[in-house]
Amino acid sequence: MKKLISRRQFLAAAGVVAAAGALSACGSSSSTAGSAAASAGDTIKVGVLAPLTGEVSNYGLAVSNGVQLYLEQVNEAGGINGKQIEVILMDEQGDATQAVNCFTQMVDEGITGLIGDVTTAPTLAVVAESQDYNMPMVTASATAEAVTYDAETDTVYSNVFRTTFTDPYQGIKMADYAYEKLGYRKAAVIFQKGADYNEGLAENFEIEFEANGGEIVASESYSKGDVDFKTQLTTILGKNPEVVFCPNYYEDVGQILAQAESVGLDVPFLGGDGWDGVAGYATADQLKDSYFCANYAVGAAPEFESAYEEKYGEAYPNGFAPLGYDAAVTLCYGIQAAEEAGLEPATDEYKQAVIDAIKNGTIEGVTGSFTFDEHNNPIKTAAILTFENGEAVLKEQY
Repeated sequence: MKKLISRRQFLAAAGVVAAAGALSACGSSSSTAGSAAASAGDTIKVGVLAPLTGEVSNYGLAVSNGVQLYLEQVNEAGGINGKQIEVILMDEQGDATQAVNCFTQMVDEGITGLIGDVTTAPTLAVVAESQDYNMPMVTASATAEAVTYDAETDTVYSNVFRTTFTDPYQGIKMADYAYEKLGYRKAAVIFQKGADYNEGLAENFEIEFEANGGEIVASESYSKGDVDFKTQLTTILGKNPEVVFCPNYYEDVGQILAQAESVGLDVPFLGGDGWDGVAGYATADQLKDSYFCANYAVGAAPEFESAYEEKYGEAYPNGFAPLGYDAAVTLCYGIQAAEEAGLEPATDEYKQAVIDAIKNGTIEGVTGSFTFDEHNNPIKTAAILTFENGEAVLKEQY
């Protein structure tokens, strides 16, 4: 029987005082976040790894903020078994090599679990390194299937979990939604090539849409750094699709939508969670009748949203923040079980107890209630968002 605990119950039952954290850009300057830690024997060290600077820092900062918010709430409510969560926060700057260096430094400092990384490539690098330590690892946002499962060798990385959807899940989900709910039968796809996220969503959308009976009339790609998409969009226009699947990040999506409008491609666009934030990059007319899937929708967890704004002085920036919060919920769920077993933090037995508890648990997070499947991916519904007056709003859970 799976063990069930809510966030509220966990906070009430747990045991210390405020989160402590050391911010370190591996090999660079460091600073301190949070309050002073208790003595070493009264703390449980948790690593938080994210790109806090660089071109994907908007995602890393959101995840890190969500993580730290929850851990501070835990410690303010008494911690876990009378022990304070000590946060070791490091900036991997969006680089896979740097991410591994940070992780090994965290291991040397005695972490008993890791929350991170944020984007796919650095996460994959850390996953490979984590196997030698059987380190409990929860990524909030790395979506590639290979993060938790190697399909070539049929190997599940038993120590690695995620709180976000996988690339295949999102592609399949949006193909089903396009065909079954929206009634489209002819679709085109435009995606960035050479990127696991973009290619993973695109490939699975195409396979599922055709399996449902639909037709992919065009599949166009572009390279990282491209800013002119008119050639691809003109080709798509000539194929007369009813809808275009655009599984890219919001900066590119904004440019693609603007250029689609300029070439006369006036059909709805669909996307994945990389669209979160696109409202500031496209007009209301360009976003009309478009949909994307996400892990979280505004208003789903008012307590979280209020707490985030109180702590950081602004509304949560995107869906990565609640996913970071839930990654922290997940790791603490496992830590609680290890503490209840009377084990010593950072030992092999302790880490295995954390892993076993997460694997068999039910997590009550702000993005929903979820368990984990055979590949350690969360089993939960997706929020389908559309746009009203240019702002993303929840259409339905699907």
